Amino acid sequence: MLSGYLLPMTMTESAPSSKTEFTTMAIVPPATTGNLTNLVAERAWFEPERVMLSRPLGDGWQKVTAKEFEAEVRTTAKGLIASGIQLGDRVAIMARTRYEWTILDFAIWFAGGTTVPIYETSSAEQVDWIMSDSSSVAIIVETPAHKELVTPVLGASVKNVWTMTENVLSQLAWAGKDVPDSLVDERRNALTPDSLATLIYTSGTTGKPKGVQLTHGNFLSECGNVVAGASDLFLKPGGSTLLFLPVAHVFGRMVQIGAVAAGLHLAHCSDPLTRLLPDLASFKPTFVLAVPRIFEKVYNGAEAKADAAGKGAIFRKAADVAIAYSEAIDTGKMSAGLKFKHALFDKLVFSKIRHSLGGRVEAAISGGAPLGVRLGHFFRGAGVRVLEGYGLTETTAGATLNLTTAHRVGSVGRPIPGTTIKIAEDGEVLIKGGIVMRGYWQNDAANSEVFTSDGYFRSGDLGKLDDEGYLYIVGRKKELIVTSGGKNVAPAVLEDRLRAHPLVSQCMVVGDNQPYIAALVTIDPEAIKTWITANKKDGATLAELVNDPDLIAVIQTAVDEANKAVSRAESIRKFTILPVDFTIAGGHLTAKLSVKRHVVAKEFAAEIEALFA
Repeated sequence: MLSGYLLPMTMTESAPSSKTEFTTMAIVPPATTGNLTNLVAERAWFEPERVMLSRPLGDGWQKVTAKEFEAEVRTTAKGLIASGIQLGDRVAIMARTRYEWTILDFAIWFAGGTTVPIYETSSAEQVDWIMSDSSSVAIIVETPAHKELVTPVLGASVKNVWTMTENVLSQLAWAGKDVPDSLVDERRNALTPDSLATLIYTSGTTGKPKGVQLTHGNFLSECGNVVAGASDLFLKPGGSTLLFLPVAHVFGRMVQIGAVAAGLHLAHCSDPLTRLLPDLASFKPTFVLAVPRIFEKVYNGAEAKADAAGKGAIFRKAADVAIAYSEAIDTGKMSAGLKFKHALFDKLVFSKIRHSLGGRVEAAISGGAPLGVRLGHFFRGAGVRVLEGYGLTETTAGATLNLTTAHRVGSVGRPIPGTTIKIAEDGEVLIKGGIVMRGYWQNDAANSEVFTSDGYFRSGDLGKLDDEGYLYIVGRKKELIVTSGGKNVAPAVLEDRLRAHPLVSQCMVVGDNQPYIAALVTIDPEAIKTWITANKKDGATLAELVNDPDLIAVIQTAVDEANKAVSRAESIRKFTILPVDFTIAGGHLTAKLSVKRHVVAKEFAAEIEALFA
């Protein structure tokens, strides 16, 4: 355990035996001076030759030192200043995760501005709202197609539109060639920990997205304490990470800034669907940060590959051994027979799992949704410790985190240093600390709803703390399903179990004000190909297969397995297989691959109604 990392549990005075509150002492105190630009400038000054980033070059990578990184950020900032960006101006970035995103983000801060991320999949209507609500004066898009999309909705206040694929960094460097370094330093030094670093718009279940105000101090608190608390990951000699999460999302943004803060070698993967495996193989990161669906895909892909090769039984036996091995680590009861089996399967199966992640990954951080106890134990048993964390955009990403030195599979860890977690009487998780946002942009009504009178942020999630301060998330407060019989059901428990089946891509549990629980299920488009061949159903389309008795029987086994986690009253009684998958492009999923329940409920209203007919 890290020395001085944890304080004893703090209990509420009104209920001293309830153990509903836990505080972790800050390792890095709240910043009183400085800002995020210091992370770049100081690294370049003290370690100019340290490799900070790698940019894609053909099928390989071109290393970028701290000195080169700072120089490119500085020349880009000069171009922004020359183009009219003033201190405090908002500048939007609409692009996939890529090297230029990081350069431009820090360049906006060097110029004294505030970054406003926009997902590259956003509609013109969404761009219109974010640009107008934030009063952004410029936007940097990724492609000419993006420029064509956004141009009609940009107001008169937008002075510049730049395109990344049209050599935006070179354009800005040329535009700012006459701007002196002293002006850049004047701009960046004007920023304080209280200065607004970014406005991140979150899509709620109703109404317009709200702009979350995160300051330089929020990020310095988050990254400083996470890097110090998880020093064996972030500060490991020769450590590196491949960023493939959207930088427009707060989790991806924290990875980017945290890597720079730690001096961690950072590379970007712009297209996880086609480039993730080859980029992992060539870059070989020491640890990765991802959402649970990525780990589910790795597991399900390995199982499907084993089934196709006629080795499915061996893989499943190996999985059982990995889980038993991980559980034995917790109990301290490791038999010689289990050690032997683990060593055998390490050569046959586990080494291939590690190889698929690049071969050097020893640990990973998972956030955005629950990973599930089974997968957590499997990956730890296979030699890749997946450390779950928990947080929101409003808490600058992680509010809690498991560590290699303090890890409890199934939990989302203890509060990160400098943070307090409290469980309200109704089970809601409340959060306080330097990571909590300043508030929603120009939205006093929303702010009054999410902050308690004593300054805690209401997360909207339901959770519980154990005796040692580990937090367990049991569901979303607003997603709780209440059946007509009055039974409260947290859908996440069932959905996590269902998605563990190789053929299941996504699912959504339904049943609010209904007599029982039911589910919509979608099929993994890659896994179904192998199943079709194995079951001699060549030529069948997914639209035909949704009513196929054999496929229905297989999904029924997945439902039966999920139902083992809950009581009879909470179990899934009926399900329907949809002929399409839930996707980001289709509007069904968020960027972190969470189901937009209100969108799915509206689009598939007829199918849901039929489940209760």
